Amino acid sequence: MNRKGILIVVSGFSGAGKGTLMKKLVQEYDNYALSVSATTRAPRAGEEDGREYFFVTKEAFERKIAEGGLIEYACYCGNYYGTPRDYVEKQLEAGRDVILEIEIQGALKIRKQFSSALLLFVMPPDAQELKRRLTGRGTETAEVIERRMARAVEESEGIEEYDYIVVNDDLESCVKQLHEIIAAAHNTPFRNEEFIEKIRGELSVLAKGEK
Repeated sequence: MNRKGILIVVSGFSGAGKGTLMKKLVQEYDNYALSVSATTRAPRAGEEDGREYFFVTKEAFERKIAEGGLIEYACYCGNYYGTPRDYVEKQLEAGRDVILEIEIQGALKIRKQFSSALLLFVMPPDAQELKRRLTGRGTETAEVIERRMARAVEESEGIEEYDYIVVNDDLESCVKQLHEIIAAAHNTPFRNEEFIEKIRGELSVLAKGEK
């Protein structure tokens, strides 16, 4: 059986720790490909172009939109974010599980295009911890933190669209839980329709031959 990769969409409130989780997951297990999104926001301290994001101008991003070069895109807190199409499709065909770390608008667009995508939402243990993590970054003003908390309130209305909620309290146990969820997803019937049809055809031929 040729194993095709699963498209995994990971969302979560800003500050929930989803970026740290994804990096740890890729380090611990070797079958994941972490898709790099394009964005028009400025790099944070320590971020590199092509590693955390592809940092592009608004004009370049809008050209990608017009050319159909993005699987999804959305505007979040005044900046564009989007997922390059070529990289994702090549990795899936090669059998790798592709992780997209995107926000809720993009996640719902992905679900419409890829019905078998696995949608995971990362949550903090509580709202106070979320605000503590945002403040602890030291990279954003009080005004930006306030906007992100307000955005979290809006996003909380769409969580029921996701397949699983993962509470990021302990990093190691959360990474293990994520891997187990993804591994189990490979065995769901609707993600194995081609294999199921193949087996049905073989069984039918053998059954007729035995009569």
